[in-house]
Amino acid sequence: MVAIPAGRHRVGSDEHYPEERPAREVEIAAFRIDVTPVTNRDFAAFVAATGWVTLAERATPAGSAVFTMSAGPVDLRDPSQWWRFVPETSWRAPAGAGSSVDARGDHPVVHVALEDAQAYARWRGARLPTEPEWEAAARGGLLGRPYAWGDELMPDGRLLANVWTGAFPWYFARPGAPGTTRVGDFPPNGYGLRDMIGNVWEWTTSPFEGRNECPCGVATGEAALVALKGGSFLCAAEYCARYRPAARIGLTPVSTTSHVGFRCVADVG
Repeated sequence: MVAIPAGRHRVGSDEHYPEERPAREVEIAAFRIDVTPVTNRDFAAFVAATGWVTLAERATPAGSAVFTMSAGPVDLRDPSQWWRFVPETSWRAPAGAGSSVDARGDHPVVHVALEDAQAYARWRGARLPTEPEWEAAARGGLLGRPYAWGDELMPDGRLLANVWTGAFPWYFARPGAPGTTRVGDFPPNGYGLRDMIGNVWEWTTSPFEGRNECPCGVATGEAALVALKGGSFLCAAEYCARYRPAARIGLTPVSTTSHVGFRCVADVG
């Protein structure tokens, strides 16, 4: 874990999506935060020690939401064009029956509901972050910058996070298929934290008030929404430019998908 200093931190944005407003300063106590999202290897150790069964595994029917590329351009207002409920999908079988995480031990764990993330955090003697804590950490000490690394999404043409490149959701402009990458593949922010932006959305414990405008969110159930932060490998300029510290979406606590994970924090002292 890395220590984040106490003090007043700027959160929110008045320049992007409505749900990020207003930009404001908040007082945050010192805390520590994981350098990377929790990985499949980390979560497997927790399951082996506790016998925990995730919500996606014990749901009726068992399964979770999996991203599927479309054959061509689609209506970006309709998430059903790229999301599919796939039976028998879970953290250990992230693409459905027959898939596994055997070669993905250092990828972020996905298909975890809020209660799964909280159970892991308790086992660690930690907790999940609040939204202001998460955002303060993601900014890495930079003030007034839209991105975790500065003013431009791709400075000097360099891709600094695992986000969508190409034309969403049908054309991916990098080798391989879109999906999670190993934690730490991209440069750290100013606090030395990895993958705060892109790769997977991350659970917080803060409520998400108002309407969720992001079409990449696939909320399940009717409970109040919870805020997630950081963006994911699906964030694309043409429909979800939420690869910024201030960006947020809301999902119900029972939602599980192939682009949502988490990391833990701990109180100082």
